[in-house]
Amino acid sequence: MQRNRLEKIVVSVGVGKMRQNQQFEEKILPVIIEELALITGQKAAPRGAKKSIAGFKSREGDIIGLTTTLRGKRMEDFLKRLVNISLPRVRDFRGIDLKHFDDRGNLTIGFREHTVFPEINAETSKANFGLQVTLVSDAKTKEEGVAFFRDLGLPIKSK
Repeated sequence: MQRNRLEKIVVSVGVGKMRQNQQFEEKILPVIIEELALITGQKAAPRGAKKSIAGFKSREGDIIGLTTTLRGKRMEDFLKRLVNISLPRVRDFRGIDLKHFDDRGNLTIGFREHTVFPEINAETSKANFGLQVTLVSDAKTKEEGVAFFRDLGLPIKSK
């Protein structure tokens, strides 16, 4: 049996509701980009809306999210900080539930606050936002993915 490996880690932030703030483009968005760069170690790529949706008050091309893909050394360093520092700092954290895995063995973890990461000082942070971290493995099934991430040292709950 071949040994699975971690292909990449994708860190993304949705900024949809924050767009309604009058000073979003000038003050809030640059702070989010800067703090996401501190967390991941590289600059985030903005993601625009594909089409206008009146209900969400978004127009085509508006920035609605930021994403960063980590590979190689940065990915390994981020994973170590995630497992050893960030996850233990999450309030009421009791392990990663099995529902966070998709059918291909990838793991997605959502954080309500970005201040659980050691690079961010909660007192001096100017913006409060959540983020999603997706760990993409080359596992073929959910069971393979769960076993692989357990081997990596992630605290995954049993059934």
